[in-house]
Amino acid sequence: MLNFIWIFFFASAFVVALIKLLIFGDTQIFGQMMTAMFSLSKTAFEIALGLTGVLALWLGIMKIGERSGFIQILTTWLSPLFIRLLPEVPKNHPALGAIVMNMSANALGLDNAATPLGIKAMQELQKLNPLKDTASNAQILFLVINTSAVTLFPVTIFTYRAQMGAANPTDVFIPILIATYASTLMGLLTVAAVQKINLFDKVILAYLGGFSALIFGLLAYFSHLPQAEMLAQSALISNVTLFSLVMLFITGAVIKKVNAYDAFIDGAKEGFSTAVTIIPYLVAMLVAIGVFRASGALDLLAEGLRSLVLSLNMDDRFIDALPTALMKPFSGSGARAMMIDTMQSHGADSFAGRLSSIVQGSTETTFYVLAVYFGSVGIKKIRHAAACGLAADAAGILAAIAIAYWFFS
Repeated sequence: MLNFIWIFFFASAFVVALIKLLIFGDTQIFGQMMTAMFSLSKTAFEIALGLTGVLALWLGIMKIGERSGFIQILTTWLSPLFIRLLPEVPKNHPALGAIVMNMSANALGLDNAATPLGIKAMQELQKLNPLKDTASNAQILFLVINTSAVTLFPVTIFTYRAQMGAANPTDVFIPILIATYASTLMGLLTVAAVQKINLFDKVILAYLGGFSALIFGLLAYFSHLPQAEMLAQSALISNVTLFSLVMLFITGAVIKKVNAYDAFIDGAKEGFSTAVTIIPYLVAMLVAIGVFRASGALDLLAEGLRSLVLSLNMDDRFIDALPTALMKPFSGSGARAMMIDTMQSHGADSFAGRLSSIVQGSTETTFYVLAVYFGSVGIKKIRHAAACGLAADAAGILAAIAIAYWFFS
C-alpha cells in the first residue's frame, strides 16, 4: 500500500507537469519539482535532527516511569479496555503504558511529547509482532487512533488566529473538539470493522462513554470562559499536567530506590538511535508529497472539486478552505501554511478562515505519522492502516465543514 501511494505521488506529479510543459508551455514546472525534491529531502533530515533531542528527552523520562512502576499503574487502570481493543497485547505490557502516555500528550496538544511517546509505543508493539516488516493489528489500531486523536487544547491554532487578527481567536474551540471527536470515532469504527472488534462490549462502551463525558464536560466548561482566560487555563492545565507526571515518575523512582539518572540516560540513548532510523522513511515520504504539491496536482484536485460543487448548485464557500483539508493528511507544516494563507487571503474571521482552522485541528498528519512511526520499526507493509487513517481524516474534514456551516454560516 505504501509503495502504491509513493509511486502515485510521483507518477501523478509527472503527468501533470508534462501536460503543463507540452500544452501550456510552462518551462519552469520541472525545475520547481526538482527544487521541491531537494528542499524536502533537506527538510526531512532537519525534522529528524530536531526530533533527536526531543526523543532523547521523552524516552529518557519514559524509562524512569517504567522503572518506577508508575506507568504500570496507568496501564492497569486501562487494561480492561486494552484487553478488548488490543487482544494480541499481553496484560500490563510496556507498550500499553507508552500508548496511554502518547494519547494523554495528544489530548493536551503537546506534540513534542506525543511523537517520541508514540514511537516508543510502536517499538514495544513491534516486539510482539511476528511479521517484522508487516504492521500488526495492534500497531494499526494504535496508529489510526493516534492520527485522529482528540486534542482537547488546540492552543497553537488559537495563537495563529490571534496573530492573524481574529476578533475572538477561540471561537473555533468547540467546533474543533466536535470535529476531532468525529475523526477519532470514525478511526476506531473503521479499524474495528476490519479487525472484527466488538465495540458493543459493555467494558468498551463504558470507557467510550466516560471519555465522551470528559470531552463534553470540558466543552461545557471552556465554552463559558472569556478568550484570554480560556487560553491561559488550557495552557496551564497542559503544562502542569505534563510536568506533574514527570515529577511523579521521579518520585516513584526515589521511593523504589531506582537510579533515575541512569534510567534517563538509558532511555535517551534509545531516542538517538531511533531518530537516525526514521530519516530514510521521512525523506521518501516528504519528497513524494513535495513533488505532488509542486507539480500543481493538489491545486488541480481542489479546482476539480470546486467545479463539481458548483455544477450541483451547492454552496462553494468551503472550497476556499479545501487546500488545508487536502494538505492535512500529507504535511502538517504544509496544512498550517495553507491555513495561514487562507486567513491572510480571506480574513481570520471569514467563513473560510474559520473553517481552515477547524480542519487544521480536526485530525493529525496521516502520512507523516505513517512514515515516522512505521519507519521507526522498519515496517514496509502497512495493510489497512492508510485506508483507515484516511477514513478518519475524511470524517474529521466533513464534520469540520458541516460544523462550520452550523456555527458560522
